Parts: sequence; C-alpha cells; structure tokens
Amino acid sequence: MFGFLKKAGPGTIVAAAFIGPGTVTVCTLAGVDFGYALLWAIVLSIVATVILQEMAARVGVITGMGLAEVIKTQLRHRLLKIPLIILVFSAVVIGNAAYEAGNLSGASLGMTGIFPEEYARFYPLVVGVVAFALLYAGSYKTLERCMTAMVLVMSMSFILAAVIIKPDMVAIVKGLFIPEISEENTLTVIGLIGTTVVPYNLFLHASLVSERWSGEADLKTVRKDTWLFVTLGGLVSAAIMITAAGSGLNGIRNVMDIAIGLEPLYGRFAIYFIGIGLFAAGITSAITAPLAAAYVANGCFGWNASLKDHRFRLVWMIVIGIGILFASVGFNPIELILFAQVANGILLPVVALFLWWVVNKTEVLGKYRNGLLLNLISGGIIFITVVLGIRSILKVLGWEV
Repeated sequence: MFGFLKKAGPGTIVAAAFIGPGTVTVCTLAGVDFGYALLWAIVLSIVATVILQEMAARVGVITGMGLAEVIKTQLRHRLLKIPLIILVFSAVVIGNAAYEAGNLSGASLGMTGIFPEEYARFYPLVVGVVAFALLYAGSYKTLERCMTAMVLVMSMSFILAAVIIKPDMVAIVKGLFIPEISEENTLTVIGLIGTTVVPYNLFLHASLVSERWSGEADLKTVRKDTWLFVTLGGLVSAAIMITAAGSGLNGIRNVMDIAIGLEPLYGRFAIYFIGIGLFAAGITSAITAPLAAAYVANGCFGWNASLKDHRFRLVWMIVIGIGILFASVGFNPIELILFAQVANGILLPVVALFLWWVVNKTEVLGKYRNGLLLNLISGGIIFITVVLGIRSILKVLGWEV
C-alpha cells in the first residue's frame, strides 16, 4: 500500500480539487436537512466522476497531451475550434478566478477554528501566500506530496468525526442504496452531483497525468490512482454528510457549526477537528483551481509551457490575486460567479461530449478506445451532465425548475 502511495499523484490532486468549501457546505446542509437519505447521490456522483476522470486520464497517458490540446488537434474546422477555445478559456480561467475567493474564504473559516478569530481578515492572504509558494516552487513532486498529505489529513479529520459520532448504520445503508427523490431535495441532489463532477478537473487530470506518466505501460497505475483517490474523496463527502446528520443540530449554515454538535464527543477539541478538515479542503482547492486555469490556458494557446514558465505562472498568479482581493475585502463577485455558473453549465456537457468523442477515436487511443459497455455507462453520465448544465443555466437566469 505504501509503495503504491509513493507512485500516486494526480488522483490525489483531483480529489483535493472537488472536495472544496462548496462540496463541504453542500454535504453539510444535505446532512442537516435530509439526514442520511441523500448518500446515494454521493455514490452516483463518485461513479460519474471516476468514469469521466478515467477517460480524461487515459487520454493524457496514451497521447502525452492535455485534454485541451487533444481536442484542438481533433477539431480541424475553425468554426468549431475557435468558439470552443474561447468557451473553455472563459469558463475555466475566468470562472476559477471568481471561485478562488470562495476557496480562500473556506480555508480561512477553518483557520478561525484553530487560530484567534480577531485576525480573520488576514487569513485569506495567508492562505493565498501558501498557495502561491507551493505553485511558485514549480516542483511537481513537492506539490504532489503536499496535496497527498493534506488530502489524508482532511480525510482522517472528517472520517474520524463520522465514526466517533456513532451514526445510525441501518439508515446509512438505506441512504446509500435506496434513492429518494422529492421536490424538496431535488436542488440538493443537483448540488451534490454538480460540486463533484467538475469540468476543469477533466483538463487538470489529463495534463497532470501526461506530465507524471507516459505510455500504455503506466495505464494500469493511472487507473488505480484515479479509482483509489476519487473514491477516497467520495468517502470524505459521505463522512461530512453523516457527521452533519448525526450532529442533531438544526439551523446549521456552514460546516464549522457542526463543532457544536460534536462537543459531547470531542469536548473543546471538536472545533479543531472540523477546522483542520475545512482548512485542508479550502487550501487544496485554492491550489488546484489556479493550477487548472494555467493548464487550460497552456493547452488553449499551445504554449507547451512548464510549471516554471512565466506565462504559466502569470495565469495562476492572476487567479490567486483576484481570489485574495475578493476574499480579503469581503467583496462578493456576483457577476463573475454568475458568469462562471453559466459558462460551466455549458462547458460540462460540451467537454463531456468531446471527451466521449475523443476516447472513441482509434487514431487517438488505438486499442484503448472505449468499449460498448463503457460507452453505455458514460453516455448515461453525459446525459446527467446535460441536465445539470441546463439546470445551472436556468437557475442563474432565475427560472426555477
């Protein structure tokens, strides 16, 4: 097991990317509002994420290129290529800049449970500086090891909280395997899936895999890495929901409020358990969002740049800088976030469809293209992404469905 952990890498970064403050908040509110009943939605979202991320990772390891580069080479018509490049760049780079403020704010909220609250206004800057330092080092191995450590800390914090709270195991099993959908929980289900199946992770994963490994000899390791760490991310999401459901509290608005319900078990250490977990979730997403934006820009513009390239660094510096600015002054970038939601609502099904198209091309993957069964499963998942995309756009436009 430890030998495999030494070889692992991109999977941990992908897991760290989707377990951010947004996921933590949605899982917390789902547990408080609906108990264990929506655990099946996490199972569904993890299955969807594993399938899509495996396809993206397969493209990266076999072709040695990022997903944006592969799509560009396969789209030979300018009328399709140029609009897609604009869409991808806008949704991921500008969108991640808008969401970075939320990542920094989430990590800062976790810090208020560990350090004095009177210095809270400085915490976004501290988190931003840490993210800046790790990315500026330009060492993939250093970044990988730090992310692996933070994912493990985050996992242990939330999973241990879920175990010690002594949840109702019968209700958990029922929630995992018996779907319950109602008018009241539909939006929460969409939120649970939408915060896990993230479009920029497909680009990030393919790029990281193409740098970390190369060729069909590494495909087995790539798949193990994807399955293991995406599933671990799903366990963290489930643990957060279970902890929230078992806390016995009502009116919780963010994950730090769960500490009140855990005090009979952890005593004064409850806030530290939750704070450390939320800090790890926030800072990992604060690192991966700028990194993904830089990789997407790299692929869209054909830079073929390394982690230390000044153009690559400039992109993630801008994303972190905007995040620090918005998080520090308490500014709510509503227009940017609305734009990001619309762009991502369009981007997810579009990218999923192009990914599906690419992994079925013999000239791209050869014998490693999709088979019939995987096409049927991934086709169903892509249908879900289309529904999510439409729902996201309608929500921004104020048309509730």
